[in-house]
Amino acid sequence: MVSNQGSIWGLLHWQSRFAGIFTGAGAAAALLHTLGLTWLELPTVPLAVVGGAIGIFVSFRTNSAYDRWWEGRKLWGRLINTSRHWCTQVVGYVGEGDGHDDLRKEAAERMVRRHVHYVHVLRILLRKQSLKHDEELRLHLSAEERERLVDESNATHALLHDQMMDLRALHRAGAITDFQQSDMDESLRHLLDIQGGCERIKGTPFPRGYGFIAERLILAYSILFPFAIVADTGWLCVPLNLLVCLAFILISEAGRVLEDPFSMFWNGLPLSALSRKIEVNLRQRLGDDDLPPMLVPDRNGILM
Repeated sequence: MVSNQGSIWGLLHWQSRFAGIFTGAGAAAALLHTLGLTWLELPTVPLAVVGGAIGIFVSFRTNSAYDRWWEGRKLWGRLINTSRHWCTQVVGYVGEGDGHDDLRKEAAERMVRRHVHYVHVLRILLRKQSLKHDEELRLHLSAEERERLVDESNATHALLHDQMMDLRALHRAGAITDFQQSDMDESLRHLLDIQGGCERIKGTPFPRGYGFIAERLILAYSILFPFAIVADTGWLCVPLNLLVCLAFILISEAGRVLEDPFSMFWNGLPLSALSRKIEVNLRQRLGDDDLPPMLVPDRNGILM
C-alpha cells in the first residue's frame, strides 16, 4: 500500500519511471539545442493543441473513475442505513411482542448477529480476501461456519437466504404478522440491491484502452514538447517538461487508482472502518458491552 503520496518526493518515487523519461527527453532537447541543431525545433501551436486534447482525455477518464468510487461510497452509505433499519425491525418486530418469548429472543439475536457477519463477508469478498483467515470473521464464526461460506458461490446471498428462511419460520409460527414479514422482506431486497451494485463495480473493469492510449499519448508528448519550448527556455525545458508531463500522468494515474473503490490501495474506501461501525451500532441494540473500538486513521491519515 502506497502511503507517501503526500510529498513531492513520494510522487516522483511513485512515478519514477515516467519522471526519468520526461527528464531525459527534456535534457536531450536542451543538449541538441546547445549543439546548434536548431532545425529540430518545433512550432508551439500544434503542441499546445495536442496538450489541450490530452488534458481533456485524461480528465475524462479520471472523472469517470471517480464516479465509480463515489457510487461505491454511496452504496456503502445505503448499507449502513439499511443495516440499522434491519436491526431495528428485527428487535422491534421479532424481539418484542406477545407470546413466543423464547423463540423471539433467540431469533432476534441470531438474525442481528448474522447481519454483522453479512457485512464483514461482503467487505472480504469485495476486497478479494480470505473468508477463512479474516480476523474479524474468526471472532464471529466457527471454522465450520466459515468453511460453509467458502463453499458457497455467493456467501453473502447465502446469509440473506438464511435470514429469509428465519422470517418464513417466524411467520409460520405466528411470531410476526403479514405486514412485518413484508416490511422486513423489503429490507432484504434493498440489501441485495446494494450488494449487487457493489459486485457490478467490482466485476466490471474500466476499459483498458483509456489508460493505454493516455499513457502512449503522454509519452509521445513528453518527447515532442521540449523541442517546442527549448528555444525560449534553454535548459529550463527539463524541469518544465517534467512538470507538465508529470501533471498529465498523475491525473491519469489518479483515475487508475480510483477505478476500484474496494481495493486495499491507499485511497480505497475504508470498508474495515465502515464494517466496524455497522457492527458496533447493531451490537449495541442487542445490549452488548464488549464492543470493539471504532477504527481511526493511521499516522499517515489513511483509514482502512
